[in-house]
Amino acid sequence: MPNKKALGILALAGVEPYQEKPNEEYMSAEQLEHFKVILDTWRAQLREEVDRTVTHMKDEAANFPDPVDRAAQEEEFSLELRTRDRERKLIKKIEKTLQLIEEDDFGFCKACGIEIGIRRLEARPTADLCIECKTLAEIKERQLAG
Repeated sequence: MPNKKALGILALAGVEPYQEKPNEEYMSAEQLEHFKVILDTWRAQLREEVDRTVTHMKDEAANFPDPVDRAAQEEEFSLELRTRDRERKLIKKIEKTLQLIEEDDFGFCKACGIEIGIRRLEARPTADLCIECKTLAEIKERQLAG
């Protein structure tokens, strides 16, 4: 089999896509450990970003006399803070997912109870809906919004 390049979160965690063994039970101890490594690495990377932003904002904080310069800096900081807020919410979701792993309740759709699937979870480790339920939820969301 050709060597596939690990993408995204898998590359960040330094792991290859999980290769299931014949007759391996879904969400075996090895699979759970695989996802725990991915989630722990992702959470650590996000925390580093938060720390880097705090340092950057302290270092870059300047009292510009020109209102245009000051406004540009405030806009830049605002965008960074919004990004960090999204990352903070993602860290909470990662921690919730790690808790599901500890409780042995990871990898199953919270709406219908079926297996979410290894590949979907590798692409989105915090997924808690199978692709069918997620698609239905998005359709309902669009109908309510439109």
